[in-house]
Amino acid sequence: ELESLVAVASVGDDLSLPPGAPLDRDVAGPSARAAGDLADNLVLKAAHALQERVEGLRVGRFGLTKRLPVAAALGGGSADAAAALRLLARLNGLADDDKRLLDAAAACGSDIPVCVGSTARVMRGRGEVLSPAVGIPPIAGVLVNPRVAVPTRDVFAAIGLTPGDEGPSRKADVPSAFADSTGLFAYLDTHGNDLEAPAIAREPVIAETLALLRRLGGVRVVRMSGSGATCFALEDDLAAADRAAAAGRAMRPDWWIASGAFR
Repeated sequence: ELESLVAVASVGDDLSLPPGAPLDRDVAGPSARAAGDLADNLVLKAAHALQERVEGLRVGRFGLTKRLPVAAALGGGSADAAAALRLLARLNGLADDDKRLLDAAAACGSDIPVCVGSTARVMRGRGEVLSPAVGIPPIAGVLVNPRVAVPTRDVFAAIGLTPGDEGPSRKADVPSAFADSTGLFAYLDTHGNDLEAPAIAREPVIAETLALLRRLGGVRVVRMSGSGATCFALEDDLAAADRAAAAGRAMRPDWWIASGAFR
């Protein structure tokens, strides 16, 4: 079972929904080519799942601007699917907490339910068990992807757990809110990512990514995101994160590097 503290970053993809056209999707942006076939797209899967649950659902032709790298453990595709559900909910007058909306999210992917609310939470189970919103102080960070795709299935398998086994980390007692960034950073110092070691064993470049982030100025916490290969460093403010991202791009211009705020 998962136990992940999920935060929302200001950097991401854009999704629009002009109503009236048949259900479809157009994709553009720097990561458009890697976004996959229409049949595999989570935006359309989420829309079809909601259509199955809401009779006469009004739809349209989604416009997706894909900026995030794919298969990067950033929840980009899941956030796109959640955005599609929110847009369809607004178009059809559905409440944000409509059970049909949440059921459609859970049916399409483990990370989609936590993205529907678009606020920091802890997700457990396979992603469908969500905590109340967690208060995150204003922080910022640098996201770095070395442009390698790491299959999530392989990383989970490499841990070697069988059903019922506990992971290496102790259970996390996550507070309902962190009073300030110092408290959040102190908490993160004692709670790591169990997937980091098996991911590095499969893709050693992840260790290089973490090392690069530690060389950037002013970073407070360095971690791998999800099952990799994206890693992040947290800073006190966006200006510091912007400077660190610029320094990172100078060192590795071939990698995807972005800065943003987190909440």
